[in-house]
Amino acid sequence: MFIFDAHLDLSMNAMDWNRDLTWSIEEIRKSELGLTDKPGRGNNTVSLEAMRKGNIGLCMATQIARYVHKDNTLPGWKSSHQAWAHTQGQLAWYKSMEEAGEMVQITNKTQLDAHLALWKTDKEKKPIGYLLSLEGADSIVDISYLQKAYDSGLRAIGPAHYGPGTYAHGTNSIGGIGAKGRELLKEIERLGIILDVTHLCDLSFWETMVNYDGPLWASHNNCRALVNHHRQFTDEQLKEIIDRKGVIGVVLDAWMMSPTWERGVSTPQSANVSLQQIIDNIDHICQLAGNANHVGIGSDLDGGFGTEQGPADVDTIADLQKITRLLEYRGYTQPDIENIMNGNFINFLKRNLK
Repeated sequence: MFIFDAHLDLSMNAMDWNRDLTWSIEEIRKSELGLTDKPGRGNNTVSLEAMRKGNIGLCMATQIARYVHKDNTLPGWKSSHQAWAHTQGQLAWYKSMEEAGEMVQITNKTQLDAHLALWKTDKEKKPIGYLLSLEGADSIVDISYLQKAYDSGLRAIGPAHYGPGTYAHGTNSIGGIGAKGRELLKEIERLGIILDVTHLCDLSFWETMVNYDGPLWASHNNCRALVNHHRQFTDEQLKEIIDRKGVIGVVLDAWMMSPTWERGVSTPQSANVSLQQIIDNIDHICQLAGNANHVGIGSDLDGGFGTEQGPADVDTIADLQKITRLLEYRGYTQPDIENIMNGNFINFLKRNLK
């Protein structure tokens, strides 16, 4: 089945982790033997080849570069200009993949329809389609930069990532969106960019709901009812997204799937983490919505972790195909499964792209 993945940090892997994503999974793992500079070295799950094997022909692909203020201890860039420059380096990588015939950028409905039609053909090596997303808006130096980003293809944006940010408060922080956040939301709405509410802390989330009336989704978020941590969304937050005709992408990071996960201690096997928990999150969202029209896949695979912190039954991103069979076992119909695997996010894009 064709799969749309709503969150993949492809350029981060290429630029920050120095991975050649045109290589096979096995070649990347072999090249990282003995490296300890980053967690998960040698445990990667994503390559462009593996995406093709798994029929994952379309994704939201991120730019990400945190700007950290002087009193912020999180890793990141010392100025917003540096962060912006890094996102432009990531954009250059995507463009180089386009020139190599590996990827193709989607910015409007016409391109989306053409790409979906291409993936229904028997062409041997199809390019991976991507829509550009910015995870955390701190690299937007001032509001004028958002127009520049849009002109380069940006079609979705999350105001915050981890910690306090310029435009909102993210995971592991408490606070609202402030005047700059409200200004950002107005410009997002004017340009017709999709607002990604993932990572917003509770206060910033609800202030955003008051100040924003455009299209929104949560690209990679699980349910707080299943894992009680503020990184996940409460049922009330999930219902708000559903009521606004949004989509929630479930995420495969093990600590967000298991309430007993201990970072640096647990393993997928010891914590019994598998795709079954992903089905639980999908089902929970469907029960809240009363249908299967508001949930999809936002895997975040290789988003700073690998097989050591993912489902035990996922070796590569191609294993996302296993979700279809698990949904069948859970009693989901074929049309509902197709919506979950690709249709909900694709239909959202068709409604909201120019």
